Amino acid sequence: MQPLSASYDFIIAGGGLAGLVLASRLSEDASTTVLVIEAGPTGEDVQSRIDNPVIAYFNGLMHSEYDWQRITTPQPNLKNRKISWPGGKVLGGSSAMNGMYMVRPSAVELNAMEKLLGSMDGATAWGWDSMFTAMKKSETFTPPSSDIQSEGSIVSNAASHGTIGPIHTTYAGFILPIFGEWEDTLGNMGVDVSSDANGGEGWGAFVATSAINPSNWTRSYSKAAYIDPLPPRANLHILTNQTVTRMIFDGNLKATAVEYANHGYQTKPWPTVAVNKEVIVSGGPVGSPNILMQSGVGPADKLKAAGVTVSHTLPGVGQHAQDHLSTAVVFKTTAQTTAQLYAAGELNGINNPKASFVNSAIAYTNITDLLGDSASAFQQEIAANLSAYANDRAFNPSSDATVTKGYQAVYQANVDTLLTPAGQVELLLALTGSSAGADTVAVQAALQHPFSTGEVYIATPNPFDYPVINPNYFSHPADVVLLREGIKLARTVGKTQPISTYVTDEVVPGSSVQTDDDIDAWLRGVVSTEFHPSCTCSMLPLDQGGVVDANLKVYGLQNVRVADSSVFPVSFAAHLMAPTYGLAEQAAMIIKSQYDGTASPASQTATNTAASQATGTSSSSSQSNKVSSGLKLAASPSLSMAVAVALTFLVFF
Repeated sequence: MQPLSASYDFIIAGGGLAGLVLASRLSEDASTTVLVIEAGPTGEDVQSRIDNPVIAYFNGLMHSEYDWQRITTPQPNLKNRKISWPGGKVLGGSSAMNGMYMVRPSAVELNAMEKLLGSMDGATAWGWDSMFTAMKKSETFTPPSSDIQSEGSIVSNAASHGTIGPIHTTYAGFILPIFGEWEDTLGNMGVDVSSDANGGEGWGAFVATSAINPSNWTRSYSKAAYIDPLPPRANLHILTNQTVTRMIFDGNLKATAVEYANHGYQTKPWPTVAVNKEVIVSGGPVGSPNILMQSGVGPADKLKAAGVTVSHTLPGVGQHAQDHLSTAVVFKTTAQTTAQLYAAGELNGINNPKASFVNSAIAYTNITDLLGDSASAFQQEIAANLSAYANDRAFNPSSDATVTKGYQAVYQANVDTLLTPAGQVELLLALTGSSAGADTVAVQAALQHPFSTGEVYIATPNPFDYPVINPNYFSHPADVVLLREGIKLARTVGKTQPISTYVTDEVVPGSSVQTDDDIDAWLRGVVSTEFHPSCTCSMLPLDQGGVVDANLKVYGLQNVRVADSSVFPVSFAAHLMAPTYGLAEQAAMIIKSQYDGTASPASQTATNTAASQATGTSSSSSQSNKVSSGLKLAASPSLSMAVAVALTFLVFF
């Protein structure tokens, strides 16, 4: 056990998914000192609720003290409802409380992201080839048993997965009969059935891999995977129950220190710790823009209105906010459900295969699945409105010219993606019951590429006051159309063999909701988040309202990066955990390349591309760095209102 040092080479603001990946990777070099500052606790007091996979659906950390419990502003297009935005306030962040879906974006989407970056240095790190390598680097994949593969009609390709990464991914060790009918049902509806959803064609129906360790059927999350297994490292400290309140800059906009506190009532001056090299902001899509703005970095008008002194004007901070909207059609069923097993006490404990059965039957439906022959006309209508919507504050909340240019670029990227096979609405089979009872199944529908964009900004100079969150849901009429058509597909699932055999009645929305107007009105009263906000510190060119460049450096600051899901400039047809692990692995390599000569992801992509052109082979390849195993988080030392954990590590490759 060691006290905190006066300074560290790298200070990571946020010990969530990405923050702990970076802490593990950057501290592999024993001469590099790293401090992680996390607002939440270690989570050890609720470890059983974290570890048991299915508990996340019944008695997880959502709405507890381990959840930030943020809410949006009243949404005028959702009948002025405020929408809950959960997020993990615990070591591991939302990876400790989410649904464990390891679903990757398609190559179409990641290549669209790379295209948005143009000729920017490092841009190729964010295309499919490089991100595919990074996502594989993060995982160890275990195929399903032959019985589970047969019962679940599971198709997987081991070549699309990693074999020695920290995060364990696999399929459930137990399956209910209705689950195995998913792909046949979607196929009978005309939806493609994917043969390799993880290999770049992430559309159609498939069974998703989950972040579950099959050796004991527990959740595999960033703390358990990247931190707990490591032998002690004296160069890595983790400080919990402390919130980063701001960064302190010198006259050249170099971050010289980070300020932190336990709560807003703590006597000032609040403690600081000096930074030798860089601050890496990893607070997530709400926390990261909040830290930047509380540090005086962001839109000048928002900072002045909040009473924060402007250190550096950066209009894109908090802008371009995007999220997946979701709701479900609910059916009464004769099938056995997970909810019934939970009520019977059959899902308790670890080493319990039944407890690994989570809602992982999904389908990414494309625009033709949704609109048929009308798809092309729909795309043309959306494209025709680009200029008008970009200059209308009801659609684009920012009046800044650079943010408006970025709005247009992202909008066009979404338009260009519409007629590709990429998913526009996700369908998901949920067997965890509903308010209508344990004898129900639901087919959720979730919008994947929203044209509605919003903003996150601070309203006070108190870093403990929650920022204003306005996703601007359903501001763009295309989103209403897409989700309405998704609901129609979800209803069709219940009417299509073989799943229809198990369905007795539709209870939500029910027979009274039939016309398009009926569905639209119902949607406005029930839709909520699918828990995938992103894009609030967008990686875009500066003249498009970008916050970070392709090396994740914050524009205008000397030594600050952002590394989490807030930097994605577009929303993906995916769950955000897999691409964020990939992003964090890329970030670690980018940072190392600046200081120790490690090859950057972009340079590796260039090398692989040259080699593939010479040999005629694919440029995609896997990385083999692996974290050693064998460490438990140390007990908390005595610190005033803080928990500091000193970890001494040795790593072998």
